[in-house]
Amino acid sequence: MSVAQRKYFTEVAALAEKIISVTTISGKNFTGTLIGINPDNLSLVLADAKEENGETVNRLFLNGNTVAQISTAEKSFDLKALAQRLEKVFPRMVKLYEDKGFIWVMDKVKVTDHGVTEGSGPAAERVQRVYEQFMSETKA
Repeated sequence: MSVAQRKYFTEVAALAEKIISVTTISGKNFTGTLIGINPDNLSLVLADAKEENGETVNRLFLNGNTVAQISTAEKSFDLKALAQRLEKVFPRMVKLYEDKGFIWVMDKVKVTDHGVTEGSGPAAERVQRVYEQFMSETKA
């Protein structure tokens, strides 16, 4: 797989749990939370999908062959920028796994776009503080 292909799938995977809009090749539009995606054919599963007419469906499964366009208004989380910020606090102890959506700090603290998800103690608390400061600055 080429670098461009990996980046493409990383971007698509970053849409998970985000509200997206999908336009089908027949021109139908749906908006909902992306909860599943098949990377082989880009088939999607949307939760609480809303059609243009306002009708809501609990789960909508869309075949990748019918998807013409996927868009989101939400800005994706900049994991790379967070890793750079953490590198200033923990020099040479930060490993970015952008394709998997997480950062390892000191080989014992895992941080994602939701904050610290693994690890405890003073190092994890410091990573969480850096994460919270990063989040408050990026939202401002």
